[in-house]
Amino acid sequence: MAAEGETKRSLESRGRAETTGVIPGDVALSVGRPNRPTLPGWRWIRLADIARLESGHTPSRKRPEWWGGSTPWIGIRDATGAHGQTIFDTQQHTNELGIENSSARVLPANTVCLSRTASVGYVVVMGRPMATSQDFVNWVCSDEIDYRYLKYILLAEHGSLLRFASGTTHQTIYFPEAKAFHVLLPNPDIQRRIADVLDGLDRQIDLLRKINANLESMAHALFKSWFVDFDPVRAKADGRIPTGMDAITAALFPNQFEDNAMGKIPLGWRVLPIRDMVQGVFDGPHATPPDVATGPVFLGIGNFTGTSLDLTKINHISEDDWPRWIKRVTPRGGDIVFTYEATLGRFAIIPPWLRCCLGRRTALIRPHVDRNDGHFLFHWFTSRSFQEFLTSRIHPGATVDRILLSDFPDYPVLCPPTELMARFNAIASMHWQAIHAGMREALDLTSIRDALLPKLLSGELNPPATVGAAS
Repeated sequence: MAAEGETKRSLESRGRAETTGVIPGDVALSVGRPNRPTLPGWRWIRLADIARLESGHTPSRKRPEWWGGSTPWIGIRDATGAHGQTIFDTQQHTNELGIENSSARVLPANTVCLSRTASVGYVVVMGRPMATSQDFVNWVCSDEIDYRYLKYILLAEHGSLLRFASGTTHQTIYFPEAKAFHVLLPNPDIQRRIADVLDGLDRQIDLLRKINANLESMAHALFKSWFVDFDPVRAKADGRIPTGMDAITAALFPNQFEDNAMGKIPLGWRVLPIRDMVQGVFDGPHATPPDVATGPVFLGIGNFTGTSLDLTKINHISEDDWPRWIKRVTPRGGDIVFTYEATLGRFAIIPPWLRCCLGRRTALIRPHVDRNDGHFLFHWFTSRSFQEFLTSRIHPGATVDRILLSDFPDYPVLCPPTELMARFNAIASMHWQAIHAGMREALDLTSIRDALLPKLLSGELNPPATVGAAS
């Protein structure tokens, strides 16, 4: 591979010259040098003077031998799925041939990457050497700027980044603007202290998310073992004692199977339509209200991860609009919401503390509160069996595919005895109570971090000399 700087040059030395105009950002970023006063010891400086500016490229898709190697290659999906985080692997990999035969470059760990087109404003940091697509501008930071400090500037200036973009079809931050980026910079010690404060909060948020992911995985694994793979039934059929449960729970499982339209199911279990299992299925509104800064949450497809809710980026609805959007149903804790159009078959449980309304292309299932089976139903809807069934019932549309809500109440639920559903529900509900508590704590910490960002990056708030949370 060619040595750095021999046959490939940094973006700073290539292409069109930087723009000469000035577009001020909100706090610590600007296109061009802004005419703003600074605190003693702080200065506005051209980012490309303290960090090497790099672009990316996509090796030819027509050459499969250029793909599938050991070099992580960051695409837009990697950035949208890990916004604000350090990533150590990617969905796609290239190799030495792909790098040699394209304008892509392998950049070092701690390179800060900003998506500049299609989905503008997503920020990730390389956890190890990687390449990126041409949808990114990347900065290899010198000793004059802490890479974490630059990351937090870009995160704080998300709204500004959208203003820096232009284009009639897709908004794009073009290279002349990127080359003209200026940042508000204190000395390295202050940068480190600011980054330590924010990084400490992010570490706590990340830990809560990992705990939640583990709790959710445990609940899904238990459901799969009991109600998809039928491990306790198979054990008893083989004359073995089911593992991982007490004798009372084991006694609730039969020791043989019977034939059913769904295949072989445990003896005595039934298949019932959804309508017989729930209070009702409710459609959401078919419009979108104006977004406001605060108020109840307006759930959108983007808030559904597949089996949970991501509330880090939300739209709010005003109190004046609220009554119109809950005419059909007011979501409450324990309700199951799902997506039925465009992005299909993603389910989530409404946390008890979330005040929200349904958005477009979302619907709600209300379990019977007195049957103690809501968590069982949720895990059935997210199970492989039901997801495969949904896929077989997708209705193709002229513009988007959909699940027909008129048919949904007739879709099947495999029902074990009531006592067994209640036993699973008792275990799963403990997991989900902890998950929802962790989600709330992570959101509170995120709010604190976001409130601190502009105050720290502007110098309004002086960071402490040491931060134990970052250790």
